[in-house]
Amino acid sequence: MANFNLWLLFAGLITVFSCIVTGDKLPKNSSALKIAAGNADFAFRFYHQLAVEATNKNIIFSPLSISTAFALLSLGAKTTTLSQLLSGLGFNQTEISGQEIHAGFRHLLHVLNHPGAEIELSIGNALFTHEQFKLLKKFLADAKKFYHSDIFPTNFKKLDEAKKKINSYIEEKTHGKLVDVVKSLDPDVIMVLVNYIFLKAYWENPFNSENTQEDDFFIDEQTKVKVSMMNKDSQFKSYYDEDLSCQVVRLPYKGSLSALFILPEQGKLKLVEDAFRADVVSKWLHSLEIRRIDLYLPRFSLTGSYDVGEIFKKLGVTELFTNHADLSGISRQRNLKVSKAIHEAYLNVHENGTEAAATTVVEIVLTSLPPVVRFNRPFLLLIYDPPTKSILFMGKVTNPNEK
Repeated sequence: MANFNLWLLFAGLITVFSCIVTGDKLPKNSSALKIAAGNADFAFRFYHQLAVEATNKNIIFSPLSISTAFALLSLGAKTTTLSQLLSGLGFNQTEISGQEIHAGFRHLLHVLNHPGAEIELSIGNALFTHEQFKLLKKFLADAKKFYHSDIFPTNFKKLDEAKKKINSYIEEKTHGKLVDVVKSLDPDVIMVLVNYIFLKAYWENPFNSENTQEDDFFIDEQTKVKVSMMNKDSQFKSYYDEDLSCQVVRLPYKGSLSALFILPEQGKLKLVEDAFRADVVSKWLHSLEIRRIDLYLPRFSLTGSYDVGEIFKKLGVTELFTNHADLSGISRQRNLKVSKAIHEAYLNVHENGTEAAATTVVEIVLTSLPPVVRFNRPFLLLIYDPPTKSILFMGKVTNPNEK
């Protein structure tokens, strides 16, 4: 009997890259905090796999989007398929139970979908299920209970209509920024799982667009491109890591969000990437101090598209994508496997922090010359939420002009 196929799609959108470094803490026994270490471990391992294959390319992805979707899928996984999947997601089953993992994601989604008035943040899931293929009621109920999943019965015998239905959902949830994510569907597909995340935030102190000028960005020692370089002379929280030869700068947004940018010295990008882990980022965040800086940051917009299945196989999650997959918690039929898992993300950083706002800011600063920090070579960035200790987005900019 031929295997039926499951598809997983991840749509991540952020109009400004942000990193929360302050905010109210959740109780220590919060279920969301119980999954924080696993999610962080997964985020950095996934980044390192992408970095190996994208040495000179931009990277932008949402580890939380991917973790959430696969955790949802684990509701229907059993035996070796389940243990491989949870291990790949960074969870030690001797230290945390499946029930605790799902409760953690339920709490996390609840917290993240309650933004302040000054930011817009939403994350959610949807299951597009074959109208004539019976899925277990418990799986569908748990998907709704723990992952706030929408359920859409879909006629996969009409592939073009099904594709249009899924793409329209993603386009709506990402406010029109991610379109036509699904290019085609496998004739044997019986379920498509979609996760989306959308974030929009405003700079606390916008860059003055009148200060933005054309400047050089050095992709490497031999290659440079012209970019629109924003400039701001102000007080920033920053830190210089002597061991890794990199500058870390935090830019706050209205509300509790901040952007964290990491600028390696020339020739030190690989050194910083190799050390890019949760404990190192934690050290940076705790070492930040307020200093006056003349900051230069390029305006840029990026998109990323990745075959998540191939990355997962390198993380040890192999059975899920083979005919030996045990997804009997989704359907009584055992001939189910994941045939495709793709992720698309979008990032836009500019003067105002959003795509549709205009402002002019005049700052008065001391006349002494501050140190200059110029992001005119490849750098890293991420989004971090301290209340839940969650990494929402992570990336690398090697060429601001490369979409």
